[in-house]
Amino acid sequence: MYQDVLIPTDGSDGTRRSINHGIPIADCFDATIHALSVVPEGPLGTLQTDDAIPAAQRAVERIETEASREGVDVVTAVEQGVPHEEILAFADEHGIDLIVMGTQGRTGLDRVLVGSVTERVVRMADVPVVTVRLTDEIRIDDIDEAARIARTTAEREGYDEVTVLEDPHRISASWIVPLETDAGPIHVHVDAVTRETGIAKEARE
Repeated sequence: MYQDVLIPTDGSDGTRRSINHGIPIADCFDATIHALSVVPEGPLGTLQTDDAIPAAQRAVERIETEASREGVDVVTAVEQGVPHEEILAFADEHGIDLIVMGTQGRTGLDRVLVGSVTERVVRMADVPVVTVRLTDEIRIDDIDEAARIARTTAEREGYDEVTVLEDPHRISASWIVPLETDAGPIHVHVDAVTRETGIAKEARE
């Protein structure tokens, strides 16, 4: 029924539920997930900053990590433009069968904009759109606590000489903590809602 599932992401907490809904759907139908992040431009977007594109890349990498962990095929893309237009164009160009996206962004203006983007996609898309609202409460909102949990996880998994390489950052309700260990650099993901952890991948040079 579905061969290609699109999960747009802005890296906000609301994306966590989109991931949790989209991956099982893709897995059920042996579909490929397309993770897309749009760096906003134009009257509906926020002002682009120097770290906007790296942040978008981290957002799609988060989906890539989760999908790969579940054995689901995934491809990633970062585009620039008006978010709902880019999402709809991507869906058309890549033969997307289903779109799964959140209804909430981060806070303030972003929250309003993401809701507006989702509403436009629902109204204008030629394929089914599953919308997911964020209702989970963030339990880990302290950077030091995230780092402590990540170090404990690494040590429990047998790593020694564990130190934090750089400040953790939160994407899609998960903390990503870069660590240096005796076996080399790793990334530990700490779920800010469930407190579950996982060593997702080696840190990239």
